[in-house]
Amino acid sequence: MNVLSVILKVQTKMANVILTLKIMPESPSVDLASLQDSINKEINAFTGETETKAETEDVAFGIKALKITFVMDENKGSTEALENKIKEMNEVSSVDVVDVRRAIG
Repeated sequence: MNVLSVILKVQTKMANVILTLKIMPESPSVDLASLQDSINKEINAFTGETETKAETEDVAFGIKALKITFVMDENKGSTEALENKIKEMNEVSSVDVVDVRRAIG
């Protein structure tokens, strides 16, 4: 690696992004606390240790969506691999990225 590439790498420091995932459970009987723990493990495996914030959102007919917000390094790129891991969980019906914000600083 030459000096120019090191300088460019330092100058093009990436930011963090704050993402919110909306996870729909398969049924109203799904234990959201347990599901949240499992999803947090997948998020930490994907991003490294990060804090998460979770909330529920009433959808319809007793079904509540789980919304999890977390921070990750922009260098990680797409969250598609993480979304696919969460979709593979038994109690998950769907996963959508509902918010992405760039945090600079």
